[in-house]
Amino acid sequence: MQTASDRHDYPAHWEADVVLRDGGTARIRPITADDAERLVSFYEQVSDESKYYRFFAPYPRLSAKDVHRFTHHDFVDRVGLAATVGGEFIATVRYDRIGAGGRPASGAEADEAEVAFLVQDAHQGRGVASALLEHIAAVARERGIRRFAAEVLPANTKMIKVFTDAGYTQKRSFEDGVVRLEFDLEPTDRSLAVQYAREQRAEARSVQRLLAPGAVAVIGTGRTPGGVGRSILDNIRDAGFTGRLYAVNGALPDGQRELDGVPAFRSVRDIDGPVDLAVVAVPAERVPDVVAECGEHDVQGLVVVSAGYAESGPEGKERQRALVRQARSYGMRIIGPNSFGVINTSPDVRLNASLAPDMPRPGRIGLFAQSGAIGVALLSRLHRRGGGVTGVTGVSTFVSSGNRADVSGNDVLQYWYEDADTDVTLMYLESIGNPRKFTRLARRTAAAKPLVVVQGARHGAGPRGHAVRATQLPHATVSALLRQAGVIRVDTITELVDAGLLLARQPLPAGPRVAILGNSESLGLLTYDACLAEGLRPHPPQDLSTAASAADFHAALSRALADDTSDAVVVTALPAVGEGPVGDAALAEALRSAVAAAPTKPVLVVHVELGGLAEALSAATSTAPQPGTASGPVPADGDATTDGGGATADGGTGAQDAELLAPAAPSAPVPPPEGAHLIPAYPAAERAVRALAQAVAYGQWRREAADPGKVPEYEDIDERRAAALIEGLLSRGQGLTLTTDATCELLAAYGIHVHRALPASTPDAAAEAARTLGYPVALKATAPHLRHRADLGGVRLDLADEEQLRRAYGELTELFGGPEELRPVVQRMAPRGVDTVVRAVIDPAAGAVLSFGLAGAASQLLGDMAHRLIPVTDRDATSLVRSIRTAPLLFGWRGSAPVDTPALEQLMLRVSRLVHDHPEVVAVTLEPVVVAPHGVSVLGASVRLAPPPARDDHGPRTLPTY
Repeated sequence: MQTASDRHDYPAHWEADVVLRDGGTARIRPITADDAERLVSFYEQVSDESKYYRFFAPYPRLSAKDVHRFTHHDFVDRVGLAATVGGEFIATVRYDRIGAGGRPASGAEADEAEVAFLVQDAHQGRGVASALLEHIAAVARERGIRRFAAEVLPANTKMIKVFTDAGYTQKRSFEDGVVRLEFDLEPTDRSLAVQYAREQRAEARSVQRLLAPGAVAVIGTGRTPGGVGRSILDNIRDAGFTGRLYAVNGALPDGQRELDGVPAFRSVRDIDGPVDLAVVAVPAERVPDVVAECGEHDVQGLVVVSAGYAESGPEGKERQRALVRQARSYGMRIIGPNSFGVINTSPDVRLNASLAPDMPRPGRIGLFAQSGAIGVALLSRLHRRGGGVTGVTGVSTFVSSGNRADVSGNDVLQYWYEDADTDVTLMYLESIGNPRKFTRLARRTAAAKPLVVVQGARHGAGPRGHAVRATQLPHATVSALLRQAGVIRVDTITELVDAGLLLARQPLPAGPRVAILGNSESLGLLTYDACLAEGLRPHPPQDLSTAASAADFHAALSRALADDTSDAVVVTALPAVGEGPVGDAALAEALRSAVAAAPTKPVLVVHVELGGLAEALSAATSTAPQPGTASGPVPADGDATTDGGGATADGGTGAQDAELLAPAAPSAPVPPPEGAHLIPAYPAAERAVRALAQAVAYGQWRREAADPGKVPEYEDIDERRAAALIEGLLSRGQGLTLTTDATCELLAAYGIHVHRALPASTPDAAAEAARTLGYPVALKATAPHLRHRADLGGVRLDLADEEQLRRAYGELTELFGGPEELRPVVQRMAPRGVDTVVRAVIDPAAGAVLSFGLAGAASQLLGDMAHRLIPVTDRDATSLVRSIRTAPLLFGWRGSAPVDTPALEQLMLRVSRLVHDHPEVVAVTLEPVVVAPHGVSVLGASVRLAPPPARDDHGPRTLPTY
C-alpha cells in the first residue's frame, strides 16, 4: 500500500518516446507500483558485473523491500523512470532528494539529489543512459532540484562517460575508492550542443535504417500482377535492389514459395533471417496484426502505404494514433501511413520501394514530399530527359511521408545533413509539425548545403492527416522566419526544381552582379528587366547578333567569366535556322568548355525554343533511366495538382515544359567528366533569373551565417529579480496581463525603462501629475479606441504650463466624453524622434519571435514589420532595423536627422533576453518607442505572463506525442 507521500498525481507529461543511438526507439515513463514484476524480470536479465557497479557489492536479486522502494515514488522527492521496449524495462534511473550530509530530504530548501542508473547489458551502447539522464534532469528541474550527485566505481567507465559527456558544469572528486560527481542541472551551451548532436545522430540513423535496409519484406503482395503491394514488389525487384527481398501474402496457397522469382511467405515470422524494412500494403484494419508480427520479428522500420487513417476522419485519426503507439512500443519507426514510398539510388542500395514505376537516375538531390501527387510530379520532372529545366542531375534519396504520423521532414533533414550523397535538398511541405525545431535544423543544414522549400496549404488548414500546432502568425511572417534560417522559400514546384537544379551543379554567386550575353537583343532585354525586378544588378546585355557562331559564344562567355565586375552569367540563345541538332551540340560544347576553364561563377542558359540544346547541355546527366534499367510510363507532371492551392504542378504559370515542344533525343550523349559544372537551361528568362536571385540571396546568407553574431551580456540585467517577480505574479493566476506598475518593474530588471504615465481623472489631478513629472508634458487618452491614435486627436503634446494643460484637458473631454471614458494620463515629453513599435510573442508553433516596425499606418495598415527568432544576436538586431521598407526614415531620409539606431538595437536585444530567459513571458509590446537622434524613449508597454510549457525545444529529446 502506498504511503501518503506516494499519492501525488501520476505525471503523464513525463512520458516520452525517444530515438536511441542506433536508430531504434524506446519509451521513457515514470515507474509505478504496478511495475513490480517488470522490475524483477528486468533485474534478472542484468549481468552480475552491472549489478556490482550499481550497488558496489554482489547483489544477485532484489528483496521485496527493494522492489517496494524502487517502484513506490512520490514523483517529487523520489522519482524513478524506466526505458521500455515492447512494454518491458531495458533501463532504469532514479533520484532521491538529499540535504546536508547526503541524508534524505524534502522541500524546496533541499535542491540536490542523488542519481543512479542501471542498463540491461543487451542494450548498453545504444545511448539509453544518455537519454534517461536528459529526462531525469528535466524532471528534477521541474521539481526544484538544481544539482545531481552520483557515486560511481572507477571501473565503471561507461557510466562515468555518460555523466562527463553530458556537458553540464560539474565537479569531480575521489575518496574511499569511489568517484563522486556533482553537476549543475541548468542547461549550458555545451549541454545543449551535446543534446542536439546526439539527437541528430540518432534521428539520422533511424532514417538511414529505413533508406538503406539489408532486407525488405513487402507485406500485401497480390498473387497476380497489379495492385499496390505487387507493384511495389515489382519496382523493388526491377530496380536491382542489392539486399534480400521477400514477398508476404497471408493467402498464399500451400506449397507456393515464390512470386515472380521473389521468395514468398505467409507471414514475416516465417522468414528465416532478419528483416530491416517492411513495406505494408494491406487494408488498414489488418495493419495492427502486421505491425505485431513485424515487431515480434525485430523488424527495424515500416513504410505504410495503406490509406484509411487520419485523412479519412476522426475514426481514422484514432487508428493512426494506435498505429504509432504500437510501432514505437516495438522500437520501430514509421514512414506514412498513406505514403507513396521511398527511393534510394545509391549503387550500394538501389531501392525503389515506391509506386514510381521507374528508378530515377542517381544524383545529388534529396527529395521530400508530404503529398504523393506532388511526389509523382517532382520525380517526373527530374526523371524526364531535357524537361522544362534541363535534367542536369539526378536524385539521391526520395521520401514521401504521407500523413507524417512519425517520420517527418525534420528527421529527413537530420539524415541529409550528414549524407555525403546529397548536395541539395528539396522539400514540398503542407504542414510543419514542429516549426521551432524545423528552423533550428534548417539553419544548421543550410549552412552546409542548400535547402529549398515550397509550402502548400499556405492560406488554409493543413491536410486532415497531419497533426500540427495552430500558429497565430501570418504566412508571410512564417516565410520570413524560414528565410532567416537559411531556407530558400519558393512558391511553386516549378521554382523548386528550377532553384534545385541550379544549386546542384553550379557554384554559388559571390554577389548580385549579372552579365548577360546572347544572340537575341530582345531576349537579352527581357533578361535584363527580370534581373532588375528580382533585385539583381545586371550589366547591359551584350548582343552577339543572330549570326553568332558557337565560337563567338565561347569567346564572349570566356570574357564574361574572367570579368571581375560580374558574379554570374546568363546566356540567351535562339536556335540557328537550319542547323538543328548539330548546331545545338556545337553551342553546348562551346559553353561547356568555357565554363570548364573558369568554373567559379554560375552560368545559366535561357532558350525560347528547345531544339536539342537542353539535351546537349545536360549530356548524359539527366535523370532518365539508364540503359538496361526498367522503364515505363511516367505520369505527366502537368497533370498533377498541388494539394494546397489548386495550382498546376507548373505553379499556375500556364507555360508548357520545354520538353513537350521537342523531339526525343536520338541517343544518349556522352557524359561529361566527373565533377564538371553542368549548365542548367530554362525556357523563360523569368524562371532563370528567379532561380539565380534565390541563389544570390542564399549565398549572401551563407556568408553572413559564418559569423552569426552573439547574444550580448548586460551587467545591469537582474535575472533573479525578474524570476522572483514572475513567480510571485503567476502565483495569483494561470495567466495575466500585468498592471502598469508591475510591467515597469519587470522591464526595469532588464534595463528597459518606461516613461512614467500618471493617471489624471480630473483637471486638478492632471495638474498635480504634471508638477510631479515636470513640464513640458503630454496628455493622452488611454481608452482602447483612442490608444496610440494621435490622428483622432486623443493626444496633446508639448504642454508647457498648467494653463495649456487645463485647456487641453477640457478640449479632450468635450470631444470624446468624460474622464471615465477617456482614461487620461499625463506623461513627461520625450525627445522628438521616429515612433516605432517593438513586440515579442511566444507563438505555439514558431516559438519566440521578435518583431519591429514603425508605429502607426506603416505597421498597422501596410504590415511593414520585420521578424527574427529569439534569441536575437547583435547581427540579427542590426539587420532587423534595416529590414523594413520604411527603414530610410531612421537614417536621415530627405535631409532629416538620423536617429540613434544603436540604442534601438540594444533595446530589442534586452527584450529578446527577457523572453528567452523567462518562458513565462509570452508577450511584450513596447509602443510607442520614440527613437531620437540620441537615445530611445519607451512611452508605453504591456507584458503578459502564462505558466511555462512543461517541455520545449530546449528540453530533453523526445518524439512528437500521439
